[in-house]
Amino acid sequence: MRSNKNIAILGSTGSIGRSALDVIRSIEGLKVVGLSGHSQLDLLTKQAHEFEPRFVVATNPETRDSFKLPGLKQTEVLSGSDALEVMVTSGEVDIVLAAIVGQAGLDSTWAAIAAGKTVALANKETLVVAGNLMTELAKSSGATIIPVDSEHSAIFQALAAGNATEVRRIVLTASGGPFRDLNSDQLKHVTVEQALNHPIWEMGQKISIDSATMMNKSLEIIEARWLFGLRHDQIDVVIHPQSIVHSLVEFQDGSVIAQLSPPNMKLPIQYAFTYPDRVAGVCPRL
Repeated sequence: MRSNKNIAILGSTGSIGRSALDVIRSIEGLKVVGLSGHSQLDLLTKQAHEFEPRFVVATNPETRDSFKLPGLKQTEVLSGSDALEVMVTSGEVDIVLAAIVGQAGLDSTWAAIAAGKTVALANKETLVVAGNLMTELAKSSGATIIPVDSEHSAIFQALAAGNATEVRRIVLTASGGPFRDLNSDQLKHVTVEQALNHPIWEMGQKISIDSATMMNKSLEIIEARWLFGLRHDQIDVVIHPQSIVHSLVEFQDGSVIAQLSPPNMKLPIQYAFTYPDRVAGVCPRL
């Protein structure tokens, strides 16, 4: 990797945040300078003591006066969602991993893009609700948005094989979720527990439910439109239960370029952190 990179993780106690910390542990030159959490404050405290970052933010307003980190003299402890903007705009931060689920991650991601940071984007809802505004802001601020969704990371990587004007279409892959083989009558009797039990991916509850209903793929179509400047008729979806091919790009000459790897979020996270370089890490191999 060409240089050291300082990383702030928004949502460090969630599944993406925890995977990101595993990546950082495995690669020399990646340093945690910011962490944030909402409800899992015991885990946030543990992470803070391990990485001793410059900033730690507890976003739950109910903990504004109670969350403390005694013993970490170099760490500034901040509270409330507004404090995220203080952290992501700091001159000490190079990369912001936006992994806060849902629209709650919008303001902090906006602040990071406005500050010209490299944003490793795991929060698809940000582009769903404000995709045109976010992409225009990135152009004006000089920010770089690198997708962390496995499908969009695959498209981002495959697009390097040609020019944007040469793309005929992209194909997002979908596992189909836990209910892909059920008929309409069987779907009437499914449970929350079944919906949360994804057959391939280990994800947080919201994304697991969205995947079970296929709503997650609908959001990804909108995300892809803004990330890659595509028309809606250039975006297709195919069911691929094994989740080995993460997505494909078809070029005008008929060539189809795909990115393959085991279904594990650590690889797209690592790629966003080390881009444009590729280095050995903890990601499983085919």
